Amino acid sequence: QVQLVESGGGLVRAGGSLRLSCAASASIFKINAMGWFRQAPGKQRELVACMTSSDTTNYADSVKARFTISRDNAKRTVYLQMNSLKPEDTAVYYCAADPSWEVCYSGGFDYACWGQGTQVTVSS
Repeated sequence: QVQLVESGGGLVRAGGSLRLSCAASASIFKINAMGWFRQAPGKQRELVACMTSSDTTNYADSVKARFTISRDNAKRTVYLQMNSLKPEDTAVYYCAADPSWEVCYSGGFDYACWGQGTQVTVSS
């Protein structure tokens, strides 16, 4: 099973930027969907962005034009570039991976592998 380790979270002021990284323990060529999710206190986990092996992407409306998901296959790493951050972006961010690209197309949550999460806090 692929293990995922997130990094890059932290504290940033509103309007600032952060880049999250998700390093996979195995080749991400075998993974057809990778996603970033977030969960704020008292709220349900929500999809932020996902990407398939054919580079199809899916973004939550709340982050479109501000966040960008990308990957580096050589480094087995998926990134989430977050710009123009808002206090409402504050949450624990999780990376996820699945062998099926359908889970990204559908915007679902049924990913096979999850990381431990990294905290992002945006101050006003």
